[in-house]
Parts: sequence; structure tokens; C-alpha cells
Amino acid sequence: MRPAFTIAGQHGALVATALHAGHDLRPEVAALVAVDDATRLREEDPGTDRLTDIAPLRIVARRSRFEVDLNRPPREAVYRRPEDAWGLSVWRRPPPDDVVARSRAIYADFYRRLEQEFDGCAGDRPFLVLDLHSYNHRRRDDRVPDAEQLAPEVNIGTGTLDRARWASVVDRFIDVLREQVVRGHPLDVRENVRFRGGHFARWVHARYPASGVVLAIELKKTFMDEWTGEIDGEHLTDLKSGLAAAAATTADAFSERDR
Repeated sequence: MRPAFTIAGQHGALVATALHAGHDLRPEVAALVAVDDATRLREEDPGTDRLTDIAPLRIVARRSRFEVDLNRPPREAVYRRPEDAWGLSVWRRPPPDDVVARSRAIYADFYRRLEQEFDGCAGDRPFLVLDLHSYNHRRRDDRVPDAEQLAPEVNIGTGTLDRARWASVVDRFIDVLREQVVRGHPLDVRENVRFRGGHFARWVHARYPASGVVLAIELKKTFMDEWTGEIDGEHLTDLKSGLAAAAATTADAFSERDR
């Protein structure tokens, strides 16, 4: 099998992660999972791994969040109950303790590797992490989209960030991203409407309060058919260009803050 996750590239002021991009299951987990392939894919974040190319350091999960969720707290990293997974009955039968232990070992290894990488990034200068995710907006069986006021094209989650300390960075990123034209219109970018950030962002902010800035970026799945998993490549490329422009400009805000 492919590795459970990959960490590739060079240390720098910019990191991109795709923690829910994975779809693989190791065989012992696949034999127990009751959720069909299409439903799993709908709850994952396909395509977000392609967006990580905008950063010198790229961190991508290859295993499905239904095996281990790298953006949940340690005790919640393996879904056990339907309420852990959007009401889905995840397992044909409860997974044995040794299977759960091996999934949790992947989780522990992931955060050990993050410590090694981010200790190298941090130093005395700040670093920006784009924590890339996507969200469904046509969940109902009739596929009617969610109301626009509750479903921005891009949601920037800053709920675990010291917003006052890093205001210049967050505001610069949002302002530049709003200027990007995708599919003929400026992007609708809002903060903390749909998602405020998860465990990964909280972990970075707790460990690197003076240097780590995580923006939890949730892209509405308008760049794909969330029910079939088919991705509109041109739309995704436009989003990638917009995110790259915002990230590059935000590096200037870091420099200004240091002066």
C-alpha cells in the first residue's frame, strides 16, 4: 500500500496540508467498514491534494478519514459511533482493539513527524499553513443546495487562532482571495461561517503560538459533483491560482509584521 501520509518538499514560510484527501483503506479496515465507496468519497475531500502544490512543504493524507481522521483529537481519530460520522453506521461489526490500535499508531506517527517538520519551520519567524478541506452543500437527497448565506465558496476557519495577534496576516489573505476571479466572478470568501478549524489547527497554535498561523480553508464543492466525485479540472485550477496569489501576497504581511 501507499504510505498513510506523505510529507514532501522544503521548509519555508508556507505549508499546505490536505488531511482528508485520502481514500485508501488498509485491507483489515476495508473488511470491516460498512460505508460504501461512493459515500466514503462524498465525505472525503478529493482534489484538495492537488492544491498543496502551491507550497514548498506539502503534507497529504493518503488513507481515508474512515480509517483514521488526522484532524480529530486523539480519542476521536477512529470513528466509533454514527454521531462521529454524520450519522453513518461506519462498521459492519465493532473493530477489534488491535485494528483500532494500528489506526491510532498512524495518527501518533503523523503528529510525531509534524513536530520534526514544524520545529524546522518555526525558528524565530512565522510560518503560514493552509489547511485545505472541502465541504458538501447538496447533502439532501433532492440535491438542493444550501442557502447562500450559510455556504460561502471559501470559508476561512480561524477559531483556534489568536486573531488579534495575527490580524494583518488573516485580513491580507482574505482580502486578496476575495479579489480572485474564478468562473467569471470574484470569490465569495467569509470567515468562520461553516467551519472554525479542527484539531490540527488547534495543535499547531498551541505548540507554536508565536510563529504558527493555520488558516483552515473549506472550499464549497462547486468545483466538483459531490455525489459522483467527478472534479472539474479547470475550476480546481482556477481555485489553485487564487489560493497561490493570496498565499504569496500574505508572505508580505509576515515581513511587515517583523519590521
